[in-house]
Amino acid sequence: MFPTRANLLRASSRVDINVLVPIKRCIDYAVKVRVNPDGKGVDNTVKHSMNPFDEIAVEEAIRLREKNKDLVDSITAITVGPQKAQDTLRTALAMGADKAIHVQVGDQHNVEPLQVAKTLKHFINRDKFELVLMGKQAIDGDENATGQMLAGLLDCGQATFASSLQIADGKATVTREIDGGLETVQGNLPMIVTTDLRLNEPRYASLPNIMKAKKKPIESVKETELPFDLKNRLETVKVAEPAQRTGGQKVDSVDDVVQKMKEKGLI
Repeated sequence: MFPTRANLLRASSRVDINVLVPIKRCIDYAVKVRVNPDGKGVDNTVKHSMNPFDEIAVEEAIRLREKNKDLVDSITAITVGPQKAQDTLRTALAMGADKAIHVQVGDQHNVEPLQVAKTLKHFINRDKFELVLMGKQAIDGDENATGQMLAGLLDCGQATFASSLQIADGKATVTREIDGGLETVQGNLPMIVTTDLRLNEPRYASLPNIMKAKKKPIESVKETELPFDLKNRLETVKVAEPAQRTGGQKVDSVDDVVQKMKEKGLI
């Protein structure tokens, strides 16, 4: 069972929260993405790094503990990905996470959000995490779905697009970014919180912490060991690059602009 708020509140004022931070190995944001010749995917042989939104989530978990050492008991990073994804987990450990879980899948297996949410639910129920901090979306798929699906599967509260987070008295207070500005919501732990860009500025891992990360534990779990399968339900039919933009044209008058727009069928 997902832990209840009653289990979080101790007889004293001390509240030990176990934080789970899901992360994803993505093509680095600075790399130009190229479509494979078969049109079914993109070139994955380029540089990869941690999804930037997930990096913000790791940073926020560390800051929560730095602000109040009695608040956060442990920080666990988790990823569902190929063997190379362990490098991403080591980055999270070097930033300050205590331990990690690696659910191993094949190099060509890009697990869908629902399957990732089911996987996270499995480990949340197993290890009793009270707070899940995760990026609002991954920069490769931009689906913005896993956090919401996870909250639905767990039947617990959620706060998306967080730009500010405070934890106190078994409650999470989140300021979130919406179209009209900012909205502040509050809910009881356990809760799923997805992070937005303005929540914080992630730190760089220091060399000593990088060396320490090599000794921190990573639990490896094969996808076949899960009580459900991670097979994709969707098939990628076609991937295509955006159409090339053409150069602009200079015109001498408003009448010329109108004429050009008529020629292109815009008016």
